[in-house]
Amino acid sequence: MSKIIYLTLDQMEDKYLGKKGTPERDDYEQELRMEAISRVIKSARKERNLTQEQLGELVGVKKAQISKLEKGLNSATIDTIIKVFKALKAEIHFSITLENQNMKLT
Repeated sequence: MSKIIYLTLDQMEDKYLGKKGTPERDDYEQELRMEAISRVIKSARKERNLTQEQLGELVGVKKAQISKLEKGLNSATIDTIIKVFKALKAEIHFSITLENQNMKLT
């Protein structure tokens, strides 16, 4: 009889994606963050009854860029992401750790 081995999510990520700080793990975590941002943008746009084209007009970009952003297909600049959230009348906060000092930006 074989013994079942249980792993935490962190252990599985370490095993299959590499330890934190490795390029593979950093890429994976960046993709997850972009996917989360994409979902929030799409959800907020729909809650405000805006089309992608209308949101694009508010931001100053084409509908195609909003579509790509919502699908996580492009790595938008922070400036574009901020513009999108402002157009959606959403409050955003960034937290940056610099030399073990936490800095909050709003």
